[in-house]
Amino acid sequence: MEFRDLKKQYETMEKAITGGIQAVLSDAHYIQGRQVKELEDALSEYVGVKHCITCANGTDALQLALMAWNISAGDAVFVPDFTFFSSGEVVAAVGAAPVFVDVDPDTYNMSVGSLRKMIEKTIAEGNYLPKAIIAVDLFGQPADYEEIRKIADEYHLRILEDGAQGFGGAIGDTRACAFGDISTTSFFPAKPLGCYGDGGAVFTDDAEWAKTIRSLAVHGKGESKYDNVRIGMNSRLDTIQAAVLLAKLSVFCEKELDASEKVAQFYTERLRGFVKTPMIRKGFFSSWAQYTIQVDNRDTRDGLQQFLKESQIPTAVYYQKPMHCQKAFHQFAFDDKDYPVTNRLSDIVLSLPFHPYMEQNEAQQVVDKIIEYVGK
Repeated sequence: MEFRDLKKQYETMEKAITGGIQAVLSDAHYIQGRQVKELEDALSEYVGVKHCITCANGTDALQLALMAWNISAGDAVFVPDFTFFSSGEVVAAVGAAPVFVDVDPDTYNMSVGSLRKMIEKTIAEGNYLPKAIIAVDLFGQPADYEEIRKIADEYHLRILEDGAQGFGGAIGDTRACAFGDISTTSFFPAKPLGCYGDGGAVFTDDAEWAKTIRSLAVHGKGESKYDNVRIGMNSRLDTIQAAVLLAKLSVFCEKELDASEKVAQFYTERLRGFVKTPMIRKGFFSSWAQYTIQVDNRDTRDGLQQFLKESQIPTAVYYQKPMHCQKAFHQFAFDDKDYPVTNRLSDIVLSLPFHPYMEQNEAQQVVDKIIEYVGK
């Protein structure tokens, strides 16, 4: 059993994917070939924003956004404590201070109560100037942007949506990657929409920010790549990856999102009452980057994970260590008591095998083993 079966996915789209790759090989335009622009146009139309700029990976996408806003030393950016390292890493990479925010115990996304608390605390301490909020769409469900926007407007902060796990999700009729002043996603292979290497994208309706990000992504170029008007980075999506994503995008939209929803419903209906299953808020749609359960304590989690491993069922723990505990952020002072939910979640969460090509008998096998273990 695969945790996320990319082999089976490829088998269903082999002709389109290999055809797309062969076209790139025939054209021999491996950097900034026509497929890159085609993909950007398709992505911006799907998300519903004016500008999409592809780049080398999801981490660069976040950093490019912060650079476009000139966020740097002396600034504070608010980041969920329960997320992947890159969401906070990019803040420190531009010289600013990440201020971690506790999360909601049901959705895993940023807690608006904790966000307000940490903004007020940062203002009171006076060491950093609050500038932006990075809201992460964790495990596929968009964050609570209605409430986050109210707080952002109140304190004059910009919102950067980290949709690395959320592409394909939605709130009502608005799709993920359209909620931030700038939004980003990742095309890492295991993400909801993944390529066959690294890749990322930035989305915005602001033409000046889009122009700046395009420049920053290619060494700060001006009119040409030999006219450098700012310090940037080398962060381009290569043409082969664009071709792969173009081949996969229609299948993702037309089949994979619905298939993932059905697998999630199967798990939830059969596991409810035995473990805590994911909670999707009313009016929200998850793209199901992960299906994550909660158990009572760390011993139970670790025991269940080992039991499933012995049954050849792969699982993963996202995330084992809170951001405020990471050694890389040791220069910033955090109070462990500000993060009770994240501290607990790190001990009790377990992500199950999950993908749109999962057979019902595979999902039933996972369910049976979990119930068998919990029953003991």
